[in-house]
Amino acid sequence: MGNYSVVVLDFETTGLSPQYGDRAIEIGAVLIEDNMIVDRFQGLMNPGFRISSFIESYTGISKELVEAAPPCEEVMERFARFIGNYPLVAHNASFDKRFLDSELGFIGKSRDNKMACSMLAARRVYPNAPNHKLGTLVNYCRIYSDGTFHRALADAEMTGHLWVSMIDEIKSRFGLGEVTFELMQKLSKITKAKVPAYLKKIAGN
Repeated sequence: MGNYSVVVLDFETTGLSPQYGDRAIEIGAVLIEDNMIVDRFQGLMNPGFRISSFIESYTGISKELVEAAPPCEEVMERFARFIGNYPLVAHNASFDKRFLDSELGFIGKSRDNKMACSMLAARRVYPNAPNHKLGTLVNYCRIYSDGTFHRALADAEMTGHLWVSMIDEIKSRFGLGEVTFELMQKLSKITKAKVPAYLKKIAGN
């Protein structure tokens, strides 16, 4: 299997922690097949309480937009169908994973999908980047951006392009014919210093 399909997702939320009652207010995702975005999902959602002015200014999502949106549960039912069994990617996946699992829990669902973190992978693939924030990596890899950040679909699209860019980089640098999802997951767990040797070994060089 030379290429696999993957869903890259991003949540905008009312705060940092679902265990303290924070909820999602927007989900954006792209489906990547054969290294191209072939489908998109975007949904604003209403957590049932007012969002803070900090979150409003940080995301550019107004209280009015959130209040007019359907409830989280309704959007998450649709999103669960969108992700199906695809492997998932997010930038700083530990954050998005917490909200994904929490929001799925509210609708009585759980996730079997494997998940990978593009930020951890980028630290290994682009060790010389100034830092590994999404905006910095988009500039570093010369990925086209309209300058919108902290809106879910824009961030998911940027992360999707970054994911493809990393796969291309690994293929060209190490002469690999395919870069599996499992390989990308594994990269996130090994030390930066060991990455070149690991990839050379896989490539049989």
